[in-house]
Amino acid sequence: MWVPLVENNEHEHIGANYFIKKSIDQLFKKEAQIDTLLLACTHYPLLLHKIEEYTPVDVKIISQGRIVADSLSDYLHRHPEMEQRLSTSGQRSFYTTDATEDFNNHGSVFFGQPVQSNHVDMN
Repeated sequence: MWVPLVENNEHEHIGANYFIKKSIDQLFKKEAQIDTLLLACTHYPLLLHKIEEYTPVDVKIISQGRIVADSLSDYLHRHPEMEQRLSTSGQRSFYTTDATEDFNNHGSVFFGQPVQSNHVDMN
C-alpha cells in the first residue's frame, strides 16, 4: 500500500498516516522482537518521517537510499581519478517508455521540483 501512496502523491496527506500505522502495527503484531527495519524500496524514503513516527523508538530503521549514497561516496573517495571523468556542470535528462505526463508527475515527487521527460519508443 505504501508505493501507491507515493505514486499518487498522497504520501503527505493525513490519510497516509492510517495506512502506514496499520502496516507497522500488523508487522509488529506478527513479530514483536523486530529490532531493525530495512526500507528496501526507492519509494520508502519519502515516507521515512511517518514510518519513524509509528515505529517503536528502539527499532533501527535503515533506508536503502542512504546505503546507496554512502556507497557511492565511499567509491568516489577511493577512486579520486573519477573526478577527472565527471562534470559538475551537466544537466539531467529523463527518458521513459511510459507516458511522459505520468513519469513527470512521479519524478517531480522524488526530485522535489518539476521534471520534464522524453518518450522513447522501444518498438
